[in-house]
Amino acid sequence: MITVTAFKWVPPFAQGQVRDLRVRWALEEAGIPYEEKLIGFGDGDAPAYRAIQPWGQVPVMEEDGFSLFESGAILLNIADRSGALCPPDAAGKAKMTQWVFAALNSVEPHLQNLAAIDFFYAKEAWAKERRPGAESFARMKLASLSKRLAGREWLEDRFTAGDLMMSTVLRIAGHTDLVSADPVLGPYHARCEARPAFKKALADQLATFKAHEPVAEPA
Repeated sequence: MITVTAFKWVPPFAQGQVRDLRVRWALEEAGIPYEEKLIGFGDGDAPAYRAIQPWGQVPVMEEDGFSLFESGAILLNIADRSGALCPPDAAGKAKMTQWVFAALNSVEPHLQNLAAIDFFYAKEAWAKERRPGAESFARMKLASLSKRLAGREWLEDRFTAGDLMMSTVLRIAGHTDLVSADPVLGPYHARCEARPAFKKALADQLATFKAHEPVAEPA
């Protein structure tokens, strides 16, 4: 049985963003059962965990003594097992891989940079000066993606792991209208998230956070 490490709880702004969501979604699309392996924030520093995830992050996928970290690497591993995520031909697989890397390298860093400014540094003077430039660069990257998707349902001829990864990356901008207001990206993202496998993966992640929500101290 595959196990996927996930946090027991994260603050509300991070819920639905933690990267085990990508792995859960991929496994749901592939029809592969799995179990959660929940860790608290301090648990990531344990030597045994650092041995399989050097930065103490999630997710890690484990199966029969084999472990793999980094959501992109895990996603490609799952895609190799399933026609639901990976085309059967070599060219189709290469195109799928291309889009996974594009999501992680050409789009995610710029959306993550903007999110970091908004969620962690918004009150800093330097962040207020930096934000317009960061947003402008994120918009430029998204405009290129929008141009590619114009007139298309998916990034290639069908839904693949590339769309799954790209869609989860676009979620990072969910606190803005950068994606939702775009006439191409908004509907594309909605199509991705309308998939039953995504809905199941997100519901499972959020249910875990709900079950481990800290109890507020009495006033």
